[in-house]
Formats: sequence, C-alpha cells, structure tokens
Amino acid sequence: MKSKGLAGIFQSGVAMGLLVSVLLVLWVVVASGGWTYYTTPLAVRAYATSHRLLRPSGPIGQSFGVVGAAMMLVPFAYMIRKRLRRGAGSLRGWLEVHLFCGIVGPVLVTLHTAFKFNGIVSAAYWSMMIVMLSGFVGRYLFIRIPRSLRGVELTRTELDAQADHLHEAVIARAGAADVVARVDALERSALPTAGRAPTWIGLLFGEIAVRRSLRGFATALATSGLRQGDRDDLLRLTTDRVLLLRRTAYLQRTKAAFQLWHVFHLPLVYVMLVIVTLHVSVALYMGYVPFRW
Repeated sequence: MKSKGLAGIFQSGVAMGLLVSVLLVLWVVVASGGWTYYTTPLAVRAYATSHRLLRPSGPIGQSFGVVGAAMMLVPFAYMIRKRLRRGAGSLRGWLEVHLFCGIVGPVLVTLHTAFKFNGIVSAAYWSMMIVMLSGFVGRYLFIRIPRSLRGVELTRTELDAQADHLHEAVIARAGAADVVARVDALERSALPTAGRAPTWIGLLFGEIAVRRSLRGFATALATSGLRQGDRDDLLRLTTDRVLLLRRTAYLQRTKAAFQLWHVFHLPLVYVMLVIVTLHVSVALYMGYVPFRW
C-alpha cells in the first residue's frame, strides 16, 4: 500500500498533535524537573524546587493553562467554518487543525493542573478528556464519508463516476486475466454479503480485514509478471477503488453513526466550555492575572 511519506505525516493533525505532545511532556518531565515535582506528595509539593514554575499559577503552569484553554476553543471555530459555504481554507484543513488542538490542548491543560483534580473544575477536565477520546471515534467515521479535496461530501452520482473511472484505470493496468480476477475477488470481499445490509461490526472493524487483504494482494502482485511501476500503480488504484466501494456501501450506516456520535460529543463540549469559563472567571476575580507572576 502506498505510504503517505514524511509530508503526509506532517499534514496529519493527529500525528503532529501526538508528536508535539510527546515533545512537550519530555521537556517538562526531563528538562524542567517535572518528574520530581509531579511525584512529590501534594502535602509537601510546595517545597519542591520546580513548584514556583510548574504550579498552576506559576509561569509555566499558567502559560500551559492559558494556551491549552485557547486551543480548546478551536473546535468552535471549526463548527462555524463547517456552516459556511465559503471560507478561509478547506474543511479538511480545518479538521486537521481541530484535531491537532484537540490533542495538544488537553495535554497542556493536564500539565496546568499539576495532576491535582478537585472541585467542580474536575468535571470540566474529565469532560475534556472524554471529548478528546471520542474525537478519535469521530475522525474515524468522518474520513470514511467520501469527500472532495476541499472536504465537501460527494454525491452518490459523483461516487459512482469516481468508482467507474478507477475501474477503467485498474483494468488498464492489470493486463493479465488472472490479475483482473484477483482484483474482482478483492472488491467482492470488501463489500457486505449480497442480500444483507451493512452491519455496525462491519463498519467499525471490517476495514481492518480489507486492508489485510490488500497487503496480501500486494504480495501476490510480486509474482504477477508486471513491471514494478505498473504494480505500484495497480496497487494504488485498486486500494483507492476497493476503499471507495466499501465506504460507499457503508455510507448510510456511517452517516447514522456520525449523527449518534454528535449527540454524545457536542453536549460534553458545551459542558466543558461552561465550566472552563467559570473557572477562568473565578481565577480572574481572585486576582490571578495571566502572565503576572
């Protein structure tokens, strides 16, 4: 299967979010004395060397809280962008930024808390963590709804036309009849059993089996007699068509699951926003002015 390559990885909000989060945690834990500070009992933590910097109201701790809270507001900007027909950047680009902030933001907020959870603020924190984890489910469903390069959902007519175009390209590259037969068998295995409706199990886990079959297909192509360039093209085109056919077949089920996910995800986002707003308001009222230490 064709690799995304380094450029593709750096265009992924999830990959970049995880990378930045790991680097941040390593910097805090290793370079800033975080390991000793966070493992010190709360009763005597104020005597730790790093307490002045890493406490929630300290220079590093408070900065993490401010930046993390700001990043948690990005989903609302993404929601506004989705409702606009035209806007700055594509929906896909906004989604990747949303995913990046949805990973790094909670990490920053966690470091801001210094792992001390109590009071009503803990409800906002755990809401945030559930929102972050459920976001991975939402992304899994979102990318399985076929879209254009700008993130606009494709119509059924456009999907069929794209599948036909890929079919012609696959046949042109396949050449030998046995390779064509193998491609046809692969396509049939990716679709729900004839006469049966797509299932939730098939939606959530069936693509794993399909990708395993594609890896087997790639191995089989090595002995097909095709040139390396033709094999690579055929594998790419076949992968695109098989996944497109599968996602088209499961489209209604995917949309239904995505709607259910929204029902679960959005209320938690609003709960988190309300409590965070309350937390910030109380902190300002008590005299904790940002960046004044």
